[in-house]
Amino acid sequence: MAAPRIVIIGAGIVGTNLADELVARGHTDVTVVEQGPLGMPGGSTSHAPGLVFQTNPSKAMTLFAQYTVEKLLSLTKDGRSCFDQVGGLEVATTPERVAELRRKAGYAASWGVDARLVDTEECLRLYPLLDREQVLGGLHIPTDGLALAARAVQLLIERTTEAGVTYLGSTPVTGIEQADGRVTGVQTPDGVVPADVVVSCAGFWGVEIGAMVGLDVPLLPLAHQYVKTTPVPALAGRTDVPNGATLPILRHQDQDLYYREHGDRYGIGFYGHRPMPVVAADLGRTPDEVDEHHMPSRLDFTADDFAPAWEASQSLLPALREAQVDDGFNGIFSFTPDGGSVVGQSPTVDGFWVAEAVWVTHSAGVARAVAEVLTTGRSQVSLAELDLSRFEDVQTTKAYVSETSQQNFVEIYDILHPHQPKESPRGLRVSPFHARHRELGARFLEGAGWERPYWFEANAPLVEQLPEEWQPVPRDEWASRFYSPIAAAEAWKTRTAVAMYDMTPLKRLEVSGPGAEALLQRLTTGDVSKKPGAVTYTLLLDEAGGIRSDITVARLDDETYQVGANGQLDLVHLTREARHQRQADPSQWVQVRDITGGTCCIGLWGPLARDLVGSICDDDLSNDGLKYFRLKKATIGGVPVTVMRLSYVGELGWEIYTSADLGQRLWDVLWEAGQAHGVVAAGRSAFNALRLEKGYRSWGADMTTEHDPFEAGVGFAVKATKEAFVGKEALEGRSEQTATRRLRCLTVDDGRSVVLGKEPVRVDGEAVGYVTSAAFGYTIGKPIAYAYLPASVQEGDAVEIEYFGDAVKATVTAEPVYDPSMSRLRG
Repeated sequence: MAAPRIVIIGAGIVGTNLADELVARGHTDVTVVEQGPLGMPGGSTSHAPGLVFQTNPSKAMTLFAQYTVEKLLSLTKDGRSCFDQVGGLEVATTPERVAELRRKAGYAASWGVDARLVDTEECLRLYPLLDREQVLGGLHIPTDGLALAARAVQLLIERTTEAGVTYLGSTPVTGIEQADGRVTGVQTPDGVVPADVVVSCAGFWGVEIGAMVGLDVPLLPLAHQYVKTTPVPALAGRTDVPNGATLPILRHQDQDLYYREHGDRYGIGFYGHRPMPVVAADLGRTPDEVDEHHMPSRLDFTADDFAPAWEASQSLLPALREAQVDDGFNGIFSFTPDGGSVVGQSPTVDGFWVAEAVWVTHSAGVARAVAEVLTTGRSQVSLAELDLSRFEDVQTTKAYVSETSQQNFVEIYDILHPHQPKESPRGLRVSPFHARHRELGARFLEGAGWERPYWFEANAPLVEQLPEEWQPVPRDEWASRFYSPIAAAEAWKTRTAVAMYDMTPLKRLEVSGPGAEALLQRLTTGDVSKKPGAVTYTLLLDEAGGIRSDITVARLDDETYQVGANGQLDLVHLTREARHQRQADPSQWVQVRDITGGTCCIGLWGPLARDLVGSICDDDLSNDGLKYFRLKKATIGGVPVTVMRLSYVGELGWEIYTSADLGQRLWDVLWEAGQAHGVVAAGRSAFNALRLEKGYRSWGADMTTEHDPFEAGVGFAVKATKEAFVGKEALEGRSEQTATRRLRCLTVDDGRSVVLGKEPVRVDGEAVGYVTSAAFGYTIGKPIAYAYLPASVQEGDAVEIEYFGDAVKATVTAEPVYDPSMSRLRG
């Protein structure tokens, strides 16, 4: 098979790194098309200040930053690398920021970054120019520093050109050619460049490039202020290197500021100004001559916007009182609805990829990941949280992208809680039960555009009725945010009576057609060829055995399945695979349809669930009439429904589905019938706690493509006797016994210290894992956390979870901690 012809659009720090990573993996036919001159293309890379702070709440982004540092250090010429490892210092001037830095130090330990919390005196030793009176402490990371991005691009162009990569400078892309659903070439004024794979690394021009294949790239270009000062006497003589630095790069996040040296001058970046959106298409064609002061990504400076930043800077760094702003500009960068990069293949056009909204900090890491996917089909670091297709359709509209991206700009240095929802836009997606939820005082948080009730104020009186063993423990201020003790009452009612949960936001797909069984059999680890009425919990794997998703597959009839999926990524994956199957054999066509918006679901669970339903349903929902992991059509209170015998809270009950137009009626008949049985509406807070008590995994947190089924504790979902499925060969020889790490259940020894996730887990003082999911286990009266730990760590072993710098003692515990015999669940 001939090597693929790969065309990269954009010769910035991402595109040139990608070319280099592809060459290193044996690709020989690579062309890079750049609309600007190769010497200085004029995009974000050309003006990027280059500060690399590696630590991020995202494990993936931290790992990408670590690799970027490693690669830029190795990229040298004339004895000088492309990374100035002066270290990084983040200072706190408020008690809230001190706490935030403690939490960030935990991220660093979780992801393997060397970091240490320092007091005021150490901050002054590291950075003598700071105002002692303001600084309360800091976080020092010795391996952070300055990326010399523009220099790195030139060295990468030089290296890859010698390896055979073709560069076309001052060559705008005017279109993308396609045939039979695939890219075939890139149009330029000089002709078509043939291509089997096109990767858009066009930065903030990515929206325009995506539009050429009908792809909405969820990205907004925004201007960000950066200035250089006149010479600062206190910096004189510290370095002979032009634009060189000796002090650590500095962040003053309490005032939305960061700093670096440019020789004897300061560079200052500011995020505290108003958002300034830009339309890339309005910038016109990049001129043939680009220099430091004249480039498309550099807009005129708006001095009034910078005024508060200059005042705050002179306060934190008194040495700046002897300088002035010499040169400033508003530089364009890319922002997205959730602040993450946008990486992946088009859902509808095979061979068209994007790697956009990637900052210098993560550039080489993302480029390596894309090169790995194009070469082997997968990245060693999970790309799920960066995937282009992670957004729902409503989240890719121009209005949504504009509002949320601007909000992310404003909040970029804010202290954000992991459970903190968007304040706006809200009310985008509501279930048919929404009006009833509001009547019950639902507290809504947001996810994927859905309004999701987390608890109901109507249940507040139940807190006073809780038995002593169910009483919620007091939480610290951080863990108390976006939480209510009402969740304890809702969990109690679920375990002792019956509760109604809104499961509507769970993604539901209809997979139908003569090829439906073949498609799902090939892609999943379970046997979905069972007779209609069967429900199968199964996994989607990649070719290396990593977990792409976990899903439920319910067979409605011979050619129709309902799939309970994790989100848009599953829809895109199944749709693409169905398209390929049809192309290979038209008789095996499959339709994959998102039915979420037209349907709804109530999870009715608890020991009295059958008593409730029995009063309004003539169909047999007993153990004989509907076994565990089976489904049937039924009528409940005059509403036609599909009932699936599943439970993610570990109690008797069902997922009850109907069409959206009948949803409120279904809620009302169940609610009315449930009054005699003490029914309550329950929210996601209780749900998450109950699912952890049963040890149920959450894809994206507890397992990703970085984990195989045996490490994740879901090996039971792999049917080894099945003839073939994606990932089967990779799993041969693997088992729980061969796994070098395992997802383990931890219970907190003091019974009260609640952690939230991503905290490092230490064994004998060494960070060996991190918390994937956590909640207070109301049924057992202890906090629960899950973490990947080395296989040598056994049940009963003591560990410590680092929470804001404090050691929380915990014990590795057999799972599940609730109803291990499954007697409650099976009724």
